[in-house]
Formats: sequence, C-alpha cells, structure tokens
Amino acid sequence: MENNFELEDAVSKLYNKLDGWLDAIILKLPNIIMAIVVMVLFYILAKITRNLLKKLLAKTDSQKSVQDIIGKIVFVTIMLLGFFVALGVLELNKVLTSILAGAGVLGLAIGLALQGTLNNTFGGMILSFMPNLKINDFIESDGYSGFVSEINLRNIVLRQPDNNYVIIPNSNFIDGTFTNYTLSERSRISVACGVGYESNLQDVEDLVVRLITENFEQKENEAVEFFFTEFGDSSINFITRFWIDMADNKQKLAATHKAVKIIKEHFDKQNINIPFPIRTLDFGKNNLQVLVDKNGSNA
Repeated sequence: MENNFELEDAVSKLYNKLDGWLDAIILKLPNIIMAIVVMVLFYILAKITRNLLKKLLAKTDSQKSVQDIIGKIVFVTIMLLGFFVALGVLELNKVLTSILAGAGVLGLAIGLALQGTLNNTFGGMILSFMPNLKINDFIESDGYSGFVSEINLRNIVLRQPDNNYVIIPNSNFIDGTFTNYTLSERSRISVACGVGYESNLQDVEDLVVRLITENFEQKENEAVEFFFTEFGDSSINFITRFWIDMADNKQKLAATHKAVKIIKEHFDKQNINIPFPIRTLDFGKNNLQVLVDKNGSNA
C-alpha cells in the first residue's frame, strides 16, 4: 500500500513538472519563433554582407585569398552576433553569461591542444595579407619551386612546372625563407664556359660580350659582364652575366639555352676550342708488357 502511494506521488510530481514545462514553452513560443526569425535574418544578412564585401574587394588589388578570409571572418562574426541576439530574445541572459564563461575555458583548452593547427591558421592570415606574395606568383621555398595556386588557413599550395602540386604548411613557410621571381621584371643570369689555353683571351672576351649584347637587350643601368674565373685542368674558364625578362624559371632556362647555342656556334666559326677534360694515365716504373702468341696475335 505504501509503495503504491509513493509511485502515485512520483507520477504526480512528474506530471506537474511536465505540465509546468509545457506552460513555459507555450508562454515562450512567441520568443522562440522570434529567435528563429532573428537567426534566419542574421544568416541572410551574413551571406549578403559577405558577397558584397567580396565584390568590393575584387575591384581592388587585393588577392583572392584575402577576399576569402575576410569574407569568412565577416560571416562568422555576424552569425555569432545573431546567436547572442537570439539568446537575448529568449531572455536567457544567465545562459548567455554561462556560455561566454564556458567558451573562454573551452577556447583555452582548444588553443593548448591545437597549437600547431592554430599556428597554421594565423600563418594563413598573415600570408594572405602579405604584399610580396600573391596567387600565380612563381616562388621557390624549401627546395620547391612553382606557381602559388592557393593560400588557405592551413597551407600554401604550389603548382610545380611539371604540374605536380606541393603543399607546404603555413607555419613552415613563414618560419623559412622564399624567393619570389615574379616581384622583379628583370633578373640577371650567368652562363659559364671554358676555352683552350691556346686561345686569345681578349678575342674570346670581345666575342662573347658582343654576342650577348646583340641577342639580349640590356636596359639602362644594365650591362653584359664577362670574367675569367680560373685556370682549369684543361681550359681557362669564364663566366658571363647579363639581364633578361624573368618572371619564372622557364624564362631563365630559355635564355640560358639560347646563350649556350650562340656561343657554341660562333666559337666553332672562329675556331675557338672548348676543351673537354683530359685524363693522363702515368704507369710510373711499371712496364706495360704485351704478350704475343706464336701466331702473331696479341694475348
């Protein structure tokens, strides 16, 4: 009998509790609908603002990575603002305070756990705003070279000349060094060669300087340079340096290819020898013996 009384009492209390919740939900129903409407409106506002901002940035000189990151930041900021407004409409101020306090603790824990990921994220933001690095620039970093195809919040993507892609984490890229060939329209390259010891060195110098000057335009404050560098084992070596239009490595290879062909062609016409390495074998006191068999053939 006592057990039945306790069960009925518990059911009655549960019913009263649920009834109270139902009444609270009904009373709060306008607030709930209004909160949903607020979130929908803020979502639409966030999308419109992001798209308008990206269109405005597209008219400037800012690169696409900057446009994407700014668009994401604006979108998330507006949505967070809408979330807090919706909580205010629901009159959940205490909940809002608890969420902010919990978010601070959770953010600290996540920050400690994801230090590497956060380094890449902030690195991506820094790279996106760097004036010396843009999409389609030809760069070289950490032994890899290629065109910048993407800069995101985690890594930078390079498209190499062989059409393979290299993905470099942002933190590694920022901590290292890189060369951007696209920043300067003109670059100086060098071509090395050697001539025989019997050559007239002044004639060699005059010929090479003339050939390079005639085939590669040198602008103001630019000039073809020529230097003999050393007495080699079988040749006197020299290097010539000159300026070319260069935005990527292909232009450098093409100019070097052209210069080598021109120098070789005119050296042949002028009978200027480009010697190849010669190795002399010295047997010292050892006598080289050739055995001849009875038939007269070498053995």
